[in-house]
Amino acid sequence: MNRDDVDWQGYFPAFVTPFTADGDLDLDTLAALVDHYVAEGMHGIVVNGTCGEWFSQTDDERRQVAEAAAAQAAGRLRVIVGCTAYTAEQSAELGRHALASGVDGVLVSPPPYAKLFAPEVVAFYEEISALVDGPLTVYNWPWGSGVDIDTELADRLADVPNVVAIKDSTPDADQFFATSRRVRDRVRVFGPYLGERGLEELTTHGGDGTVGGGSLFGRPDPQYWEDVWAGDIDAARAHAVRSDRLFPQLWLPGGWAGKYGAYQSQLKALMHMLGQPAGHVRRPRLPVTDPAALAEMRAVLVREGLLAADERQDQPA
Repeated sequence: MNRDDVDWQGYFPAFVTPFTADGDLDLDTLAALVDHYVAEGMHGIVVNGTCGEWFSQTDDERRQVAEAAAAQAAGRLRVIVGCTAYTAEQSAELGRHALASGVDGVLVSPPPYAKLFAPEVVAFYEEISALVDGPLTVYNWPWGSGVDIDTELADRLADVPNVVAIKDSTPDADQFFATSRRVRDRVRVFGPYLGERGLEELTTHGGDGTVGGGSLFGRPDPQYWEDVWAGDIDAARAHAVRSDRLFPQLWLPGGWAGKYGAYQSQLKALMHMLGQPAGHVRRPRLPVTDPAALAEMRAVLVREGLLAADERQDQPA
């Protein structure tokens, strides 16, 4: 199994898991968010990744989220489910369940805390591949795993059976583009192509997609990819410039955390301001509640034309 066995491409929002104010799963809001992304023309979603707060869910809850997302999507967009855990056996069990629920593929980072060495990373994915009969995405998330999958290691992982894609969130842009060029003949590569440098890479060497933290822009995010595919580079560049301008105002360099709160907390606050279904965060995450921080976040959205100056700021119910 390799890149040719899946049709994944374009913009896939990293899907937030909605919780109630009391900390319960909010599956009604989850369904509304799936419908929102379908209406905005997203090409797929990545569920229970970093934005999905998988770390605060029980395995049973993770199964419920996978089932609910697959059922609500109903084939209208691709669904990839994060199955990161501390052992290959745990990841494989979640992966088998997710695939049986009807999702299109699974995504796994190296296990948190363990800080595996390169041969251990390869063995980890080989074990998952042997236990899960379905498309597997390697997730390079250095802040969570303590491992930055460099180009040489990615090259080795691209040859692991069932690995069809890599979601590369390295903070090293040079490394990312080198990895993209090295492995795209075998696996689909998702990463920071949505920007001016990314657009240059797409037009010269190619690329497959972006998994972004939600989608603050909405329809323009998948439209960017459709413009690239259609050869309308001027239109794509206009959105690339806009994206490059927005994100440094909200996220720390490398995109690992928000300027005003934890990644998930800030993203959900921004989504509420934009009227997008999001729900609450769950402990250990805390919501962004500082009025000055919320006002600054809202000012960015207004300045970038995503929110009208007089538009009411929505808060989670």
